[in-house]
Amino acid sequence: MSTSKSSLPALTLGAIGVVYGDIGTSVLYAVKEVFHTGHVPFLPENVYGVLSMFFWTLVIIVALKYVVLVLRADNNGEGGLVAMLALASLAVKDKPRLRAGLLLIGIFGTSLFYGDGVITPAISVLSAVEGLEVVSPTFRQYVIPLTLIVLFALFAVQKRGTGGIGKFFGPITLVWFGAIAVLGVSHIVGHPEILKALNPYYALRFIVLHPLVTFIILGAMVLCVTGAEALYADLGHFGKRPIRIAWFAVVMPALTLNYFGQGALLLADPTAVQNPFFKMAPDWALVPLVLLATMATVIASQALISGAFSITKQVIQLGYLPRLNIEHTSERDTGQIYIPFVNWGLFVAIVLAVVMFRSSSNLAAAYGIAVTLDMLITTVLTFFVIRYGWKYPLALCIGATGVFFVIDLAFFSSNLLKLFAGGWFPLLIGGAVFTLMTTWKRGRELLNTKLREDAIELPAFLEAVFVHPPTRVDGTAVFLTAEPGTVPNAMLHNLKHNKVLHAQNIFVTVRSHEVPRIGPERRLDVQPLDDNCWQVVIHYGFKDDPDIPQALAQLRRHGCTLDAMTTSYFLSRDTVIPTIGSGMAPWREKLFAQMHHNASAAADFLNLPSNAVVEMGSKIEI
Repeated sequence: MSTSKSSLPALTLGAIGVVYGDIGTSVLYAVKEVFHTGHVPFLPENVYGVLSMFFWTLVIIVALKYVVLVLRADNNGEGGLVAMLALASLAVKDKPRLRAGLLLIGIFGTSLFYGDGVITPAISVLSAVEGLEVVSPTFRQYVIPLTLIVLFALFAVQKRGTGGIGKFFGPITLVWFGAIAVLGVSHIVGHPEILKALNPYYALRFIVLHPLVTFIILGAMVLCVTGAEALYADLGHFGKRPIRIAWFAVVMPALTLNYFGQGALLLADPTAVQNPFFKMAPDWALVPLVLLATMATVIASQALISGAFSITKQVIQLGYLPRLNIEHTSERDTGQIYIPFVNWGLFVAIVLAVVMFRSSSNLAAAYGIAVTLDMLITTVLTFFVIRYGWKYPLALCIGATGVFFVIDLAFFSSNLLKLFAGGWFPLLIGGAVFTLMTTWKRGRELLNTKLREDAIELPAFLEAVFVHPPTRVDGTAVFLTAEPGTVPNAMLHNLKHNKVLHAQNIFVTVRSHEVPRIGPERRLDVQPLDDNCWQVVIHYGFKDDPDIPQALAQLRRHGCTLDAMTTSYFLSRDTVIPTIGSGMAPWREKLFAQMHHNASAAADFLNLPSNAVVEMGSKIEI
């Protein structure tokens, strides 16, 4: 990612809009929910203590853990839990059992992202629209319908892509940060003594005097770091420097000023605790502030939805989900994609969340478990990256990640108290996605094992075929096969039914790797076979867009030229038949069979020309 002088301001502005939209809207509900718990006696010294804890949570978790440490763990310039998982698994590749365990932990963390992806847009947009209740109580009955309308509009425009409106994200979010900073300053001026809470003494004093209360309110305190994972996930889009500049120059100062402004307001008017953020605004500014807050929460939600599309594509590439219909919404930016199934699946789950919980306070009870568990998993994976990947001394690795592990564990443990109050909801979603991912991965392993058992070795088969070769026809046949060196079922069917062999025959296996991208120079492994036949392995990273015709164009250097007009692609369309016996539980085999049946066509996923694809069906028992 380039961060040259000319692009640095633009990248920083973009990071403000995309990376920090989520954490920027946490001021809408975080302070309110801490005091809504009913566990914090409303005393001035407690306001100082809570504000100090807010500030030092931002410093320790966001500034030190993510901005300083985790951003360093880039996987060839890419970030996010999938990239971290790939780094960690590669770091311990010589320890198979540990690697298998880390892969399972990482995939579970990735599954939890979808749970977070449901709660975050719901609580953000709902909390913004709830500002209408401050304007007038008569608006209360319209909050839920308006929230659903805003969310529907947001998901409906996804198909058009974010390129057109994306250029407004940064400026609007910058205005938002400016507005919340001004609101904060306007109240700090009246009670400047609130700035004493910058001293960690007040946080430590509160923790020592109220250890049980502290543990309980950590479940609400975590709301101030919503979206912290986005810092790392969007590393590949903006680069480290713009993300760091945006945080220290704009985001952290604005958040701090607003939180302390809310604290100053509570010192002056304890009744404002019902909705301290909107109570900060003068009456004339309430409606514009609600509109600005709604725009900011929509932008925050947009970043998360785009993240869900990106992560889904990466997980498909790693082999943990079946192929889905992926549409590119930009001709210039291949990273801008739209996945209809994910889009509307998220929307349905978010509507359920809004209708079931009905207020941002109730949704706050559902928020936390998934995101703190993700934060904990990131810390664990970071340890293995810096210990086994970067070869740092053990003591340094424990010191660097141990403090964060203890803090993340404390937040996660506190959020477990909300399990039955709503925390089960994102866990249920994450658990369902995890079941789908592990079932697909295990099912593919069983399917490939079965294919290998029944496979015929390609060199011996070709040798036998060319003893008495069938009729050769002009053109090139490209046969897709899961395992190199084996005869594709599609070829057997073609010989059986058509009794012909093409002039050129290419046997292609596609391999996905635990790196974000693989350059064109490392794309192909080519093994020439006799009689104008080639065995080709095509390599892709988990962020690459597979394009078989484009990759095969490189065969020209090996003496094999493909003419698009005379090239046919032969695929096996396997039907999976679940059977009783070894393998998975019957219900999981049936689930895998259904997922396999509903997977989008390989031809679309591999960017094959639709008018040159021939599919041959076969049945396989697992």
